[in-house]
Amino acid sequence: MNRPAPVEISFGSLRFLITHNPTNAQLGRFIEDLKAYGVNTLVRVCAATYDKAPVEQEGIQVLDWPFDDGSAPPDQVVEDWLNLLQTKLRDEPGCCVAVHCVAGLGRAPVLVALALIECGLEYEDAVQFIRMKRRGALNSKQLLYLENYKPKLCLRCKDTVGQNCCIQ
Repeated sequence: MNRPAPVEISFGSLRFLITHNPTNAQLGRFIEDLKAYGVNTLVRVCAATYDKAPVEQEGIQVLDWPFDDGSAPPDQVVEDWLNLLQTKLRDEPGCCVAVHCVAGLGRAPVLVALALIECGLEYEDAVQFIRMKRRGALNSKQLLYLENYKPKLCLRCKDTVGQNCCIQ
């Protein structure tokens, strides 16, 4: 399977690395990529297909929050995701959080889009922002979910010109 390269999505002090799901054979290169972007937290939203121990041995926390391919995230995943980002913004502003699904085109981008919406972007702008770097990201079901999502604005940007995201 030909998979897209990892891409960084930055907005204010939020930084994300969207990537695909590695195999154990690709794990060395995957870890190198994570370290090159300064990732210290990795969110895996698909079934585990590789041993996370080598990743964690490199000081990168791996969180498993799988949900169905092609779908919107369950409420608990959204809550956990937003809590993680609030903590990261407070404790480690500017850090990079990696998130991956199988190909890095659906589940991972939908979580990043939620973060951008929580920061104050309209869903269309969040989608366009991601698709500029991740062509083909998000399916129609996920787009409908984002369109209907009611943000809590828990990551709202206080200064949209300078894009300085903060915790409310």
